[in-house]
Amino acid sequence: MKQFDYLIVGAGLFGAVFAEQLTKAGKKCLVIDKRPHIAGNAYTKDMEGIHVHQYGPHVFHTNNQAVWDYVNWFITFNRFTLGTIANYKGEIYSLPFNMYTFNKMWGVTMPEEAAAKIEAQRKAAGITEPENLEEQAISLVGTDIYEKLVKGYTEKQWGRACQDLPAFIIRRLPVRLTFDNNYFNALYQGIPVGGYTKMVERMLDGIEVRLGVDYLEHKAELDALAERVVYTGPIDAYFDYRFGPLEYRSVRFETETLDKPSFQGNAVVNYTDRETPFTRIIEHKWFQLGKDDEGNDIPKTVVSREYSSEWKPGDEPYYPVNDEKNGALYAQYKALAEKEPNVIFGGRLGEYKYYDMDQVIAVALERSQKEL
Repeated sequence: MKQFDYLIVGAGLFGAVFAEQLTKAGKKCLVIDKRPHIAGNAYTKDMEGIHVHQYGPHVFHTNNQAVWDYVNWFITFNRFTLGTIANYKGEIYSLPFNMYTFNKMWGVTMPEEAAAKIEAQRKAAGITEPENLEEQAISLVGTDIYEKLVKGYTEKQWGRACQDLPAFIIRRLPVRLTFDNNYFNALYQGIPVGGYTKMVERMLDGIEVRLGVDYLEHKAELDALAERVVYTGPIDAYFDYRFGPLEYRSVRFETETLDKPSFQGNAVVNYTDRETPFTRIIEHKWFQLGKDDEGNDIPKTVVSREYSSEWKPGDEPYYPVNDEKNGALYAQYKALAEKEPNVIFGGRLGEYKYYDMDQVIAVALERSQKEL
């Protein structure tokens, strides 16, 4: 007899939800993670009473009622809604593109004026079949918005010129002809009061968790503990990069505590010019202000500068590069995964797919129910 019904590799959202659902159904689960903490990239670390989003800003947003009801079973969410600011060489614009943006850009005050301005610039560009990201963006929003708010930020994100990036990366750019700067515009939105780590702790309550354990280094002995494995690590690493590594974009953060109550007055400010080396500055305390104004009286603030980089082994993989080449490579790994007995591959790395948090939870709920 094995000690556990399931070995769950990864204590992020997919692994935690899967473990919680199976445990509730009477299965015995062991959750392991090679990091020294739970919650994956949603992990929040307490600094000066501020819940610092260690791996970048995570704003929970969803239109899925079942997912919203599920997460609220474990924790209360505050009323935070993301309204991003763009800083282009000291000029401040509102994101996503809305009437505040167009008023600052062109001095227009009416929706039809903004629409006419964008349409005139699109026509002047004369692009019928966009062949790269630059042409795609201009054909959607015109030259002014592209030059100031898209070009530099995108080039920093991807580490290459917009003319060298495929058009499909920007399938659409949201243009709102209203004064609404709610970034996600989702039915439900917020941040867990007390941070994401507390939410995942509650999901894993009563479940054995072992941290600092590298599954692939001890695969044989760990596999021997359980009947089935739920694997949420990189799928190419599982198969020892048999067909070569999949590509990712990575990010790194420079975080500092400042002896002042406010640095930029907003949770996220994007720096959209090419010359500023970082893509954005995150001021973590502004995620907390919500139903209980948690953190409102904290005299210090914590800020993180975010730098985008090409992924290399040893870095944290963040964003799958879902182009044609990597899609074909993933298909080869997926074919191997489907033949792997007693292993379920899930999550952003296990499926080589960019998921929002609510999507990860929805898929984990669906897969765990299917398993049961």
